[in-house]
Amino acid sequence: MFESIQAMPADPILGLIADFIRDQNPSKIDLGVGVYKDESGQTPIMGAVKKAEAVCYQVEQTKAYIGPAGVPEFNEGIRALIFGGQHPALKSNRISTVLTPGGCGALRVGAEFLRRCSDEITVWVSDPTWANHMPLLGSAGLKLVQYPYYDRDKARLRFDEMLSALEKAGPGDVVLLHGCCHNPCGADLSEQQWRALTDLAEKKGFLPFIDLAYQGFGRGLDEDAYGPRLMAERLPELMVASSCSKNFGLYRERVGSLSVMGTDTSVGEAAVTHINSVVRGNYSMPPSHGGAIVATILEDADLRQSWVGELDTMRDRLNGLRELLATKLSAASGQDFGFISQQYGMFSFLGVSPEQVRELREKYGIYMVESSRINVAGVRRDNVDYLADAMAAVLRG
Repeated sequence: MFESIQAMPADPILGLIADFIRDQNPSKIDLGVGVYKDESGQTPIMGAVKKAEAVCYQVEQTKAYIGPAGVPEFNEGIRALIFGGQHPALKSNRISTVLTPGGCGALRVGAEFLRRCSDEITVWVSDPTWANHMPLLGSAGLKLVQYPYYDRDKARLRFDEMLSALEKAGPGDVVLLHGCCHNPCGADLSEQQWRALTDLAEKKGFLPFIDLAYQGFGRGLDEDAYGPRLMAERLPELMVASSCSKNFGLYRERVGSLSVMGTDTSVGEAAVTHINSVVRGNYSMPPSHGGAIVATILEDADLRQSWVGELDTMRDRLNGLRELLATKLSAASGQDFGFISQQYGMFSFLGVSPEQVRELREKYGIYMVESSRINVAGVRRDNVDYLADAMAAVLRG
């Protein structure tokens, strides 16, 4: 049975991890792996998470299954976090939410739910987009097409081209959008652009499917949810996949959610029955521990305040690093890297060629994926000058 199986090529990012570990360069820098890191280079456990885990340990009475939809308190809390507690769509009970194994689980469950809705769905995906979007959605049997989003050469959004392309989308089409902190380019839609895009969705009738993986990492918890909240106010239907890996630091716990908004309560409730059926035929039941941690934090005023403060610190660090990196790169190279400070979240393209990426890795021990996408959180105040000087040397040739 297995004799004909050939080894798959290494995942680009996982391969980078292995190469980085083997590298003996004492000045090496990891800008590839997409996890938040502090100034010491570690991915810490948030203090609020530690305290919530202790609470969960004390109150948990059973390890029995929790059902396909997951922890009810988590679903309620994360729905309010995404849409805002007083959102009209929440007050009218039009939004239903389920706990999923991470944002990836939400995307895949959402894709299989969409396939149940129609065999003819086309999903429009931004160019560029997160690499895992393609297999998560495509292997569910959905047809994928790309719309223009970011010009790597000019380091700017292609918003007019994006709108022009999406004029061709209509009822029966789904448009995958990054809610904030676009991965991989870091260039986000402005509030004005979200309004224009919502106008277009209203006119053309396509369904927005928003990937909200970084809420709180860009401008703030409420600010980063501007797009989903606006669309939920004005459109009849919407889907949102969210992740708690970044804003709660729960990478290992695989905590995410899928929210579906219908035209009325009955539509949302019917959607959940199908989503639960998808879950039952896939991983059967979600894990509860991570969802219980998030629910505990969101329900407890003191823990929530502590968590928000820690998240603010993480976001301020990222935005400060962007300013610092842009300044250092511009000064060292004589080129303008100011676009980095105008973007949000953990990722940006440096705009260098694959050959230059390899030179940075082989000569200087600076690791990033071939597209030159970097994780800004891998930059530290004690390595930014080395990084800037190496970049300048490579750019000079």
